[in-house]
Amino acid sequence: MTVVTTKEFNSNQEKYFDMALDEQVFVKRGDYMYHIICSNIGAVKEQEILEPDDDLRRAITKEEFRERLIGILDRVDKKYANKCK
Repeated sequence: MTVVTTKEFNSNQEKYFDMALDEQVFVKRGDYMYHIICSNIGAVKEQEILEPDDDLRRAITKEEFRERLIGILDRVDKKYANKCK
């Protein structure tokens, strides 16, 4: 396991990418550590495109969602308008 700073990683990226082929490499940035994982591009499947289903047919547009949300917020404002004074 190897832990490096972002500065060290940026100056020697190729070295640490090669190292990640055989061992765990972590890049420390502030309070976080990023784990470099190496995988073969052929092993990563592309997400298949699914056919429309009932969930999609029940979906609403963003405009419809916005209108409904504004309506709800208006009702909440009216209900609690006098209670906050």
